[in-house]
Amino acid sequence: MEIFKIIGIGIITVFAYIIIKQFKPEFAIMVGLTGSIILLFSISDTVISIINNFTSLVNKTGVSPDLFSLILKIIGIGYLTEFAANLCVDSGCNSIADKILLAGKVLIMIVALPIISSLIDVIVGLL
Repeated sequence: MEIFKIIGIGIITVFAYIIIKQFKPEFAIMVGLTGSIILLFSISDTVISIINNFTSLVNKTGVSPDLFSLILKIIGIGYLTEFAANLCVDSGCNSIADKILLAGKVLIMIVALPIISSLIDVIVGLL
């Protein structure tokens, strides 16, 4: 099962982080970042599978591919923002993490504007 591999990588990264932080705190962040990148690469096949499933759903329903693209961008912005903010929190930079989260929310709103506009057009058309 994939989850056991992910949990194992996470636990090994945490132990390595704790041990290295005691002797070389400046390298501990690199260990955490490396473990995070390894975890991201280990789930890349699953993410590609999810995108392929979404694509087939879009093809079946006839939803605009542009709308689908916007939704994927919104999801991507959310995940990347959360990942970057968590790295900042782990590094002790909570204020920077807050700014990253705020910027991510603003970007999501910007990307979502065409979807909101289309939704309003549909609602107005129904009235």
